[in-house]
Amino acid sequence: MSSAPQRYTVTAALPYANGPVHIGHLAGVYIPADIYARYLRAQQRDVKFVCGSDEHGVPITIRAQKEGVTPQQVVDKYNAIIRDSFQDFGISFDIYSRTSSKTHAEVASGFFRKLYEEGKFIEQTSQQYYDEKADQFLADRYIVGTCPNCGNENAYGDQCEKCGTSLSPTELINPRSMLSGNQPVLRETKHWYLPLDQYEPWLREWIVEGHKQDWKANVYGQCKSWIDQGLQPRAVTRDLDWGVPVPVEGAEGKVLYVWFDAPIGYISATKDLLPDTWETYWKDQGTKLVHFIGKDNIVFHCIIFPAMLKAHGDYILPDNVPANEFLNLEGDKISTSRNWAVWLHEYLQDFPGQADVLRYVLCANAPENKDNDFTWKDFQARNNNELVANLGNFVNRAVVLTHKFFEGKVPAAVGFTTEDEDVLRLLQEFPARIGELIDNYRFRDALNELMNLSRLGNKYLADMEPWKLIKTDAARTGTVLHVSLQLAASLVTLLEPFMPTAAARLGAMLNTEKGTWPQAGRPDLLAAGHQLAEAALLFTKIEDATVEAQVQKLLDTKKANELAAAVSAPAKDDVSFEQFQQMDLRIGTIVAAEKVAKTKKLLKLSVDLGFAEPRTIVSGIAEHFLPEALIGQQVQVLLNLAPREIKGIQSQGMLLMAENADGSLSLMQPSSPVRPGSGVA
Repeated sequence: MSSAPQRYTVTAALPYANGPVHIGHLAGVYIPADIYARYLRAQQRDVKFVCGSDEHGVPITIRAQKEGVTPQQVVDKYNAIIRDSFQDFGISFDIYSRTSSKTHAEVASGFFRKLYEEGKFIEQTSQQYYDEKADQFLADRYIVGTCPNCGNENAYGDQCEKCGTSLSPTELINPRSMLSGNQPVLRETKHWYLPLDQYEPWLREWIVEGHKQDWKANVYGQCKSWIDQGLQPRAVTRDLDWGVPVPVEGAEGKVLYVWFDAPIGYISATKDLLPDTWETYWKDQGTKLVHFIGKDNIVFHCIIFPAMLKAHGDYILPDNVPANEFLNLEGDKISTSRNWAVWLHEYLQDFPGQADVLRYVLCANAPENKDNDFTWKDFQARNNNELVANLGNFVNRAVVLTHKFFEGKVPAAVGFTTEDEDVLRLLQEFPARIGELIDNYRFRDALNELMNLSRLGNKYLADMEPWKLIKTDAARTGTVLHVSLQLAASLVTLLEPFMPTAAARLGAMLNTEKGTWPQAGRPDLLAAGHQLAEAALLFTKIEDATVEAQVQKLLDTKKANELAAAVSAPAKDDVSFEQFQQMDLRIGTIVAAEKVAKTKKLLKLSVDLGFAEPRTIVSGIAEHFLPEALIGQQVQVLLNLAPREIKGIQSQGMLLMAENADGSLSLMQPSSPVRPGSGVA
């Protein structure tokens, strides 16, 4: 867009309403989008920041089926969790809508109908799997089978999650329906397709020639690769009963495919926000449209949605799609199915009032050009060493010293030295420097520049040492604090897009409000005599125990996943019933227990088995149980195992234990107490 935009439409990828939001979503999409929108507002630009829950599609119906509820109940639940989490985290959407709304159904239906009536779709009849028992066609995710690539027996009809191979349902070996478990049959069904191949020349010109220089390399490269492989028609409808019904005759039992339906949600959300003027933000050429997404959505937002908009003819096209790469967690890919994630709503519960810390860490470590890794130790270090020791320390020292030496009033500047003038000159350069980086979607670098401004203030105070200077030159001390407070006041505005809560606290401390971005670096934001409020900590130190608890939570998750994925050992050879009958299995009560001297693994147990005297059993369980904890416990015993001398002790039986996948042992006990010596049937 050559001339300056008159207005901005900023969209953030619609989160799928079948689970909460995690830090990967935040780092990839919502934090950079929020920084950009807040920055534009600070420049007094006309900007609308829209988002909403993506509430249609097969994963919603699968989760509803698993939970025994309706799809509407699923999306209502997660829409509320996601919406409230975003609000508590400070994501400043102008509207957070949802694709199950009446407005969205009307907008999406109207969009489809216009393309249908103008002959922009093609109709195709194809063979699709059908579940005869459930009496319905099966979407790709409702079909599982053996992956032809890696042999995974639970690959989906669209992708094998074990090896990552994209599949079609007919490629699966031994396919089965997730609804009934039966083998599906192929039946003919009719669908409408968007002929992407017809838009390939235009897309090549628009993307490859038009956006090579201004789009991020990862975005441009993925788009070019797709186009170079040749585009194919893509279905825009699905046989499903959850979604926006296809608004034409002969389409009963069909809905708009979620990839077609979802991006129209940006438009319907804007219409919900501005019922009378929404078209200005989607159809006026003076509007700049920017999509913030993760890299898994690049093709949808850079090829498919633009082709839809082009086919419609009334809408503007995206100016930029600054997609980020993926964020990993403690060296492993974030996975919702494995619960390997830091969930936003849980973070907000565990770290009340510290949303800005997570905003800072995820932006400072943003996966802008390559995948990055989040660790709790890095989270702690960045908070303690950068936010507390740098930014918070500078502001606190400036305000505390002003209260200590000048009754909390901004002292007058009495002649600037070269050092003062250098700081004030650099201060005036920072807003433009930070703003240019944000304009170019380099949010990590912009945040680093912001912290450089804070570092400048810290170094200036350290060099000037006003706490010593006050003893000999009060006027000079006042000048140093005057300069420091102007820098701190600039941070109120410059900090706001990145850490809005901290910016508000800083503004309250300085008794000032955020200004407009171009004026943020002025050297006279606080007049001499201006009264400051009391000093308060912007950030607090995070202790080792706090992050260790979070690490332990992940370790517990990892252990649970390993147990769930553990494969049982192969079955041993069959024994005859007569052989089985020879085993004498009884329930006994442990009446005494002690460690066997000079061993690590052995315990000597006395077990009451209903005889005149308890039996002595030596068992290799000392690394799993404390002797005193076993006394009084009932256990299963193989009674007629031939006696054996172990470490000089005659062992007269064997305890039966259950070995878990992680190697730990569990006692095999009756569900309620029984008489010692009772047989095991």
